[in-house]
Parts: sequence; structure tokens; C-alpha cells
Amino acid sequence: MAKPNSVKIVEVNKVGPPPASSQNSTAAPNSLPLTFFDLMWLRFPPVQHLFFYEVPMVSNPTFFDSIVPKLNHSLSLTLHHFLPLAGSLTWPETSHKPLVSYVEGLDGVSFTVAESEVDLYNLLLSETDFSKATACHPLIPHLALSPERAAVLSVQVTLFPNLGFCIGLSTHHAVTDGKALTSFIKTWSEICKLGGDDDQLIKPLYDRSVIKDPKGLEEIYVEQWLKVDGPNNRSFLSNIELQVPPDSVRGTFELTRSSIEKLRNLVEIEMAKKQNKKLVHISTFSLACAYAWACLVKAEDISTNVVFLSLPVDCRYRLEPRIPNYWGNCVASKVAIAETRDVFGKEGFVVAVNAIGEAIKSLDNIGLLFDGAEKWVSGMSSLPPFRVYSIAWSPRLEVYGTDFDWGRPRKAYVTSIDRTGAISVKDSRNGDGGVEIGLVLNKHHMDAFASLFAQGIDEDLPA
Repeated sequence: MAKPNSVKIVEVNKVGPPPASSQNSTAAPNSLPLTFFDLMWLRFPPVQHLFFYEVPMVSNPTFFDSIVPKLNHSLSLTLHHFLPLAGSLTWPETSHKPLVSYVEGLDGVSFTVAESEVDLYNLLLSETDFSKATACHPLIPHLALSPERAAVLSVQVTLFPNLGFCIGLSTHHAVTDGKALTSFIKTWSEICKLGGDDDQLIKPLYDRSVIKDPKGLEEIYVEQWLKVDGPNNRSFLSNIELQVPPDSVRGTFELTRSSIEKLRNLVEIEMAKKQNKKLVHISTFSLACAYAWACLVKAEDISTNVVFLSLPVDCRYRLEPRIPNYWGNCVASKVAIAETRDVFGKEGFVVAVNAIGEAIKSLDNIGLLFDGAEKWVSGMSSLPPFRVYSIAWSPRLEVYGTDFDWGRPRKAYVTSIDRTGAISVKDSRNGDGGVEIGLVLNKHHMDAFASLFAQGIDEDLPA
């Protein structure tokens, strides 16, 4: 994959677990079938992340002779516990569904080492400036995809001389969700920081028998994917081309802990006025999502009668029994719905909070967790004729706690939102309980969003 001149590729190699890890009884399994949770994302574009680390005065010798070998070695040790990430997705003719497998000597994680001439600080957004959405693309590793085979994980480490470096990840969503990927990243960083493997680290649960499928969703999804551009289409290539609009910019907005409490107070005041209305769920996550959603609907001047927000739901703690350490996809989707005119109104934020609260409240009934799930794949296989907002990531995953022994990230991006149009919601770098909201929009809409976002926090909310 060609890179612009601003980034020079130094080397590309494959990293696998230590030899014979697949035969070690303590290693992860070298083959896993996909569950219906995985199959939902079979042809979804790669999920991409960037972690920027500020290491002043880091020299080329230090980077290539110390940092890169340390990251490489610790990645190998980590893959011993996360073998599926070193493998490939295939769909053999003899199998009714795809599977991920690792073959020693054939598979491995593509590990790219690069050097950039770009000023690191020009890539990191200030509080008022935006960067071109594609500016970070040279730092994102290519994930190999073909009709017959798909890589699961690729890594790129890029040096910014005398400033720091960046770790880029591309992952296939059909193998891992946010929580599973985070468990890998946190384990990798811990092993890197400790200087070796640690048997005390919590090991992931790979047992697929814990995923129950009373609705027969696996068979439904397999049949639906086979028919998309089919018949019998076993390709891993996406049937939807999600392009980055040429005039789009990337922006990061912070809701401090104080701002979140102001938002919470506003909701409580407005709800108290409606004495017959039961107080809705007002967690930090729901407040941040509602505020971003309301500002975005207004900034984009949505003309449809109804607006939608798709919320990710981690099912590990909602299934019976709970499976907190399960590794793989285990995420459902819940959609909040609101009247557009109500979101545009004076109480638009509160309307958004209520809509999200009602969606989350429905999760109290486990029978509704997979309500409408039969249509999840068919809904993903084609773009709807209207704007559907969605949330990527969660503050609970604590991306800014990812310390490889060079401190907390200076900045962390979910860069794949530039293609999906999702709203990324992460923890704040300063660790005070705040939230970072990431967006990619055209410049006109981004300016409008920034104005609405700042106005609501600085002027309209009660202290």
C-alpha cells in the first residue's frame, strides 16, 4: 500500500507468537469458529486506531535499536495469549461458516516500521483547530483483505524524530470488538512495560459454547451474507465502499467532569418540572452521547422527521450467566429514536437524553436484547437512505491508560470514523472523569458543531 512522501517505510515483517505456542496448553486456541456476534461484522471495513506518544528528543538510534525491538518482542509474547489476532479469516468450502485460524510459519501480524517528516504537533488537534481527516492516513497500517482470506491485525510504528512515535492498529471487526481489542492492547502494553510475559495477567475466555443462539441468528446471518452479491458469495471484501469525503476534517471535543455535572443538573432540573415523568438513565456515557447527538443534528441541519442513534451494548454482563472475560465480539446494538423537531427545540439535549434513556431502559428485559436482530446483517449490507448516527468506543475502555513504558498517550484516535461517520466517545486524557468526543465532518458542519458545542457548555447550562 503506497504511502505519501511524508512517511518513509523502513521495514515490514511478520510477528507471530514464540515458536510452537499453538501447541502449548496455556496458549490461546489456534482456530476459532465465528459466532453470530462475529458474523454481523464479516464485511465491515477495518477498525483503525492511532496512539501518539510524546518522547522528547527520541533519536533514530534509540527508536530503531531500543523502542522497536521492545515493541516487537512484547507483541510476540502477547500473541501467545491472543493467537487469533495473528491468524487469518477463511471460509473453506467444507465449512458452513467462516473461521479464524493461525498456521505457524504462514500467518502473523504485519509489523511496519516507518519514519515521518511531519511535525507531530501539527497532527495533534489543539482546542480550536481541526486537521484534514486524511492527514493521519499514512500512519495507519494496511490490513490485507482478499476475497479468500482476511488478515485480523496489522501494526505500524512511526517515528517522529526528536518528538515521539505513533502506534497504529488496523483490525478486522469480525474477530474482535472494542472490549476484546482493548484487553489485547492493555496486555501488550503491560508485557512491554514489565519487560516480559506475566502469568498473573487475566487470560481471555475463548470458549464459544458460552454464546447461546436461541433465535438461530448464526444460520440467518450466514445465509444473508452468502446472498449479498451472491449466490454463495464467500468473499471477505466489503460490498459497501465507504469513502472519506475530500473536504472532511477531524475534530476532538472535550466534556470536562464539571461540564458533565452541569449537563446532569440540567436534565434533573428539566425532569423535575415534569412531575409525572420518571427520571431516565443519566450516566456519563448517555449524557456525552446525547449532547454530541443533539449538537450534530443541529449542525448538519437534518431535514428528516426522525433521527436515530445506534448505541453499542456490551452483552458480556447482560447474558446469563455473565461472561466478563469472553474474547471476541459480544456487542449488540440498541437504537435511540427522537423527533427531529424536538431535538431542534430548546430542550433538544434533554430530548436526546430521554431517547437514549428509553433505549437503555429496554435492556432491563433480556428478551429485548436481541429484538430485531434477524435484520442486523441485512441492515449493514446496504446503506440506508437517511443519516443514522452511531457511537464508537466507550470511556469505560480507558484508552488513555495504555502505557507501554513511555507514559500515557498524548492523543488517541479512532481513525476509522472518517469512513463510518460514527461519533467516537472516549475517556479524557487528563483522567478526571471527563470525556473526549471525536468527529469527522465537512468543514462547514464542523464549524457549526464547534459553535453549538461550546455555546451549550459555556452559556446555556446552569452552574
